[in-house]
Amino acid sequence: MDTKAETVERLTARLEAGIELRGRLRSDAEATRRRILLREWQSGRLAHTHADLLADRRFHDTALFFMNDLYGAGDTVKRDADIARVVPTVAKLLPVSGLETVADAIELDTLSEILDVEMVAALGVRIETIDARSYGEAYRRVGRRDDREHQIDLIDHLGHALDRLTHHSFAGTALTMMRRPARLAGFGDLQTFLEDGHRAFHKMGGADDFLHIILTRERAVMEGLFAGDDDVLEKTWKH
Repeated sequence: MDTKAETVERLTARLEAGIELRGRLRSDAEATRRRILLREWQSGRLAHTHADLLADRRFHDTALFFMNDLYGAGDTVKRDADIARVVPTVAKLLPVSGLETVADAIELDTLSEILDVEMVAALGVRIETIDARSYGEAYRRVGRRDDREHQIDLIDHLGHALDRLTHHSFAGTALTMMRRPARLAGFGDLQTFLEDGHRAFHKMGGADDFLHIILTRERAVMEGLFAGDDDVLEKTWKH
């Protein structure tokens, strides 16, 4: 685990890179529309791959948090702007695990944006009717295996940071105390993100089983796609 100062430095650097990238993307309405089409398809794929986790009482909330809050089709510009404005305040209130959660989420989102830009370009006109074959072909055309592996490693790191946060007895209290000031100060999106993540992982009661399932499957999907097995995107999994 990094020190608090190191984590704040990493958070700030990732935040600046993400805001700059998303600012450029959102200046092009057509690029934004195509990016949303891709992310909606990818969100559907995640929901299919992990349908059993969504149906599981223990894992449901955490699976939903990963699919909606960490890799959904929504726009994170407001959340990132919130964080940029209140980094010094958040750094004082949260333990290192809480700051790691925010830093990892921003890095994951920024890396996903970068890869998605290349996927949209590789798909071309097929972005309008994405299926497993066209997605797999575009995935291999983009390549960047190291970045794909790092994307999965970030999920691992983020999940363990959230799990550590639930073990801080004062973290839940601190988040509750932040709720009203957060709304009044205008960083409600960040507050909601932190509360949802803390609540989901706390309810689950230990992240090891969940993370093992998620990481094993996502690595299998990555390996399958690079090997030319597009059917891995439509596989039905059971834990």
